[in-house]
Amino acid sequence: MRPLCYVQPDGNAARGLEDRVDRAGLQPTTDPGAAAAIVWSSNLPDGLEEVLAAGPSVRWVQLPIAGIERFVPTVRARSHLTWTCAKIAFGPAVAELTVGLLVAGFRQLHRYTAATSWQPLPGRLLAGAHVAVLGGGGIGRALVARLAPFDVEVTVVSRSGAPVDGARTVTAAGTREVVAAADAVVLALPLTTDTTRLVDRGFLETMRPDAWLVNVARGGVVTTDDLVDALRRGRIGGAALDVTDPEPLPDGHPLWDLPNAIVTPHVANTPTLGAEALGDLVEDNARRFVAGQALLALVDPSAGY
Repeated sequence: MRPLCYVQPDGNAARGLEDRVDRAGLQPTTDPGAAAAIVWSSNLPDGLEEVLAAGPSVRWVQLPIAGIERFVPTVRARSHLTWTCAKIAFGPAVAELTVGLLVAGFRQLHRYTAATSWQPLPGRLLAGAHVAVLGGGGIGRALVARLAPFDVEVTVVSRSGAPVDGARTVTAAGTREVVAAADAVVLALPLTTDTTRLVDRGFLETMRPDAWLVNVARGGVVTTDDLVDALRRGRIGGAALDVTDPEPLPDGHPLWDLPNAIVTPHVANTPTLGAEALGDLVEDNARRFVAGQALLALVDPSAGY
């Protein structure tokens, strides 16, 4: 008999993932009490604790997102389970938009698209720049690969300092030194107690006055008021933000009107863009689970990602 897998909450996303686990060798079930695996299809944890309480046989839980901060209390409370997330699935999509934001900021494209008269502006080449990427996970690694054709110097900062092909790597202890030398700083790291409000006034004062900040991580990594102040003073070259705090960014917020700010509404990865990649990961992990092999995108409960 095939191992049973409970895929919930119900909906189009869940039905698509049910087909994936079925194809991989797991048997979808409507009874969490009999399931050996749970594939959670919602970006919110509402109801997951109740499902886990009803499932004494569960050994593996797959989450559908990369940033799992909302799930961390449940993950830590049930750290005996094997948890996986989507942190390697969405890297290509997020990295693609990140390159676009870097080019837009360096070449002032956002100001041209808003202009109503012919007014050439000064711009810079991304080619030859030094880009600091904070975060060496799926997004950071995908970004390094996509920056390679631009002939940029890339330094990846991560907790472990693990090697990344195509980049110099340093541990988090070297963050300020790397940031001070960079033409652009990309935030691609998880939101944890260590990274919340990481980018504050002191961090921004460390950056070069012509450097751009790009945030494709979580809005809470940045102290928004400090960033607004730095942009108003021209302390940094600009900021391109796909995530904000608060989010959604309210109408009338200063970031909408600052000429050195670009804001996109958390579209680096959308459910439509990411559905195929998530399905591929879930199917791959389901096959590995059936075969007793190591799973991909494992979550470290103590680290929170």
